[in-house]
Amino acid sequence: MKAKLPPYPHYSDVAQAWVGRTPAHWATSRGKNLFTLMSRSPRIDDEVVTCFRDGMVTLRRNRRTKGFTESVKEIGYQGIRKGDLVIHAMDAFAGAVGVSDSDGKSTPVYAACQPHAGVVAEYYALLVRHMALSGWITALAKGIRERSTDFRFSQFSSQDLPVPPTEEQQAIVKYTQHVDREVGETIRSKKQLVALLVAQKNTVAHQVVTCGMNPSVVTKESGYPWVATIPSHWEMVPIKRLLKESEYGTSKSPEGHGPIRILTMGNIRSGRVRVPKVGNSTGVPSGLTLQHGDLLFNRTNSPDLVGKVGIYDGPDDETISFASYLVRLRTRKDHCTKWLNYVLNSPAFWAYARGHALLSLHQANLNPTRYGQLAIPLPPKSEQEEIAKYLHESELKIDSAIERAEREIALLREYQTRLTADVVTGKLDVRAAAAALPNVDLRDPDLAEPYDVDEDGLHTGLDGNDVVKESM
Repeated sequence: MKAKLPPYPHYSDVAQAWVGRTPAHWATSRGKNLFTLMSRSPRIDDEVVTCFRDGMVTLRRNRRTKGFTESVKEIGYQGIRKGDLVIHAMDAFAGAVGVSDSDGKSTPVYAACQPHAGVVAEYYALLVRHMALSGWITALAKGIRERSTDFRFSQFSSQDLPVPPTEEQQAIVKYTQHVDREVGETIRSKKQLVALLVAQKNTVAHQVVTCGMNPSVVTKESGYPWVATIPSHWEMVPIKRLLKESEYGTSKSPEGHGPIRILTMGNIRSGRVRVPKVGNSTGVPSGLTLQHGDLLFNRTNSPDLVGKVGIYDGPDDETISFASYLVRLRTRKDHCTKWLNYVLNSPAFWAYARGHALLSLHQANLNPTRYGQLAIPLPPKSEQEEIAKYLHESELKIDSAIERAEREIALLREYQTRLTADVVTGKLDVRAAAAALPNVDLRDPDLAEPYDVDEDGLHTGLDGNDVVKESM
């Protein structure tokens, strides 16, 4: 689509700081001359409206019902109306700006902005999201709060904004909606491919760790619900029989030993312990550090993630510790750690482990003693090593296909972001292209994704390491 778009014939001589030069016939105005900040009382039957980081503003139930920070009391809640430009003051820096598709109510952290006559709110939602993704909103920050900055109506109202003619604002919105639809459908198909590949990997792993490499082997009932049968020469044993030690992590650097890297549950991904690339530290007691081949499991913190396990395959000379809700497991010499990691990451075992946690609405707990009592199928060490080698080779092929699809998704998103930026700031002229497109409602909640969700079910945030919840 981008190759067909020409630039405008004439541009102004004056460039705005974050927009650059705009088409000569576009005007400029401050936000306060384009929108009015509303202060409405919510109605009795109003439902909660949520502003997501992908720019969708809709009733909370339209997207999902879990993963939110819930308000105990709706103090200061305000009315939101369909067509309002909604700016999430605390999350605008990450793109939480959009036009509400519903009437409802929201936290006072949101700014509900009603457009003046001739102002297309959807265009300015795109423009402010460009402000966010280009880093301009972050650059305006006056506070020191990490990974966030307030962007309230007072700041928005003082910004000099480009003002295309109303018809061009509408054309820009129409064109970008078609691009979003096209890119969204392609991304959805690639995500479906990734999901199928992940399912294939899990199926192969579960079959091999519970049945072995010989499909015709004589089997027997296991006596446990998460695995029906096992080879007759295997036995079901508690995990603790395979371990020589289990160690709780730490919540802070030991006094007098300087800063250390402390891993969290976000660093356990897809059966691996992934270490951020930061500088080394020294002087940490050896009992707190990870060694090559150690396993970490998440004993608490989230009902969806409790029991998740990863293997550390980094060097022994790194200075790395782990949070107090993680537990380091070390296997005895007569067992294969890589094989055990595959067993403990089997979706069926993971469900079995979570079922033995103390589950509640906001908390889960699976301490090392209870974890060690969970039973797994145990083959001889020679078979353990054979299984680990087979699954590693199988995983390499599938992971290569997954990485290729994820790389294509990232490139599509980068293309979409760059194209939208060029269009909303007037670097490319979409008037003729938009006129040739059909007039249809392109909004599709199924194509919207507030956060990436990996195969572990983890909602990842901006850096991919933190569990991020839509606030308020």
